[in-house]
Amino acid sequence: MNPLLSRLQPYPFERLRQLLGSVTPNPAYRPISLGIGEPRHPTPALLKDALCDAVQAPAGGLATYPATAGTPELKQACATWVQRRYGLTLNPATQILPVLGSREALFALAQVVVNPRAFADRADGTEPVVVCPNPFYQIYEGAAYLSGAQPWFAPSDPARNFAVDWASVPEHIWQRTQLLYTCSPGNPTGAVMPLDEWQMLFELSDKYGFVIASDECYSEIYFRDEAPLGGLEAAAKLGRSDFKNLIALTSLSKRSNVPGLRSGFVAGDAELLKAFTLYRTYHGSAMSTVIQSASAAAWLDEQHVIDNRAQYRAKFAEVTPILASAMNVALPDAGFYLWAEVPPAFGGTTGGSDTDFARALYAQYNVTVLPGSYLAREAQGFNPGAQRVRMALVAETAECAEAARRIVQFIQSPN
Repeated sequence: MNPLLSRLQPYPFERLRQLLGSVTPNPAYRPISLGIGEPRHPTPALLKDALCDAVQAPAGGLATYPATAGTPELKQACATWVQRRYGLTLNPATQILPVLGSREALFALAQVVVNPRAFADRADGTEPVVVCPNPFYQIYEGAAYLSGAQPWFAPSDPARNFAVDWASVPEHIWQRTQLLYTCSPGNPTGAVMPLDEWQMLFELSDKYGFVIASDECYSEIYFRDEAPLGGLEAAAKLGRSDFKNLIALTSLSKRSNVPGLRSGFVAGDAELLKAFTLYRTYHGSAMSTVIQSASAAAWLDEQHVIDNRAQYRAKFAEVTPILASAMNVALPDAGFYLWAEVPPAFGGTTGGSDTDFARALYAQYNVTVLPGSYLAREAQGFNPGAQRVRMALVAETAECAEAARRIVQFIQSPN
């Protein structure tokens, strides 16, 4: 067996199952889960129609092998969306590559970028580094380990909505860094990276030569008037139109409520995408032409995205004030999570215990939330999620509001 597999930690939802496995929830309440960030708004009819039409197509459909590089029609649809969304003109042939959802591509990219033997001549066993935010999406960590690198979790500042303090990363870490993951809008905080932060990362990338992977799968669910700044957009604003050492990753899962479609695309540095396409040719990551046809229809339509965003805005406007009456929680910049502070009364030595809170809430009110410590790692002597819980407001508004009222009742009158 690959010895690197032993480095992988249990996934957050496996840890949640273990935490709640011996608990019998109160049968007086029907179960409500705010634990998993799986979109549950209806899938747009246009997308389902496009799927059916593609299956019945006389040429193509399910009767042909798909090309790894993707169909010209899908790549052009992705380029059209990038132009509409960010005002950028990309070459569909060289700067865009369809992928099987952003999760798969986030993992695979590390296998292309990282050179595990970069420090083989050193006697101290030094490994390449993949820098990650903290809290973070656990795929970054697993991708680092299985590429032969060591993940390094950058400090975050709770006073600035857990923004990453890139300036505090030591020089010796940057010297070993080959890949850096960003997530904006962030999971779980919903924070959006400003232009000056991007400028800092680009300057560091130029100095040390690492690749930036910009995870942007939540970019289309936002609550401010201005849409979140994207990595490619930031690069263009700063005069980096070649997108050197930058790959942006996005997905239809959240934007179009189709997590089961497993469809997204990556865009950016043409040289990196050339190598990534070669890897994927051997890895067997070609997207079905049926999925590609439906995906093109989704990227070309914006009205269903506007409608979806309006649903989230209305939901968060109703639910956030309910929770804020009893918890330290606020409307995020973007995304569909609330990153709430656990009240001090719920265990812990310096504040509320996220695991104690989640376990007791489930037992008494049959509501599931995800402990924040499961989405972070202890680094520099501190786990930034240890006194937080993540709530995914993905269900319909009435169900999320009911969960919020139960949480408030739980906090105000704990057993």
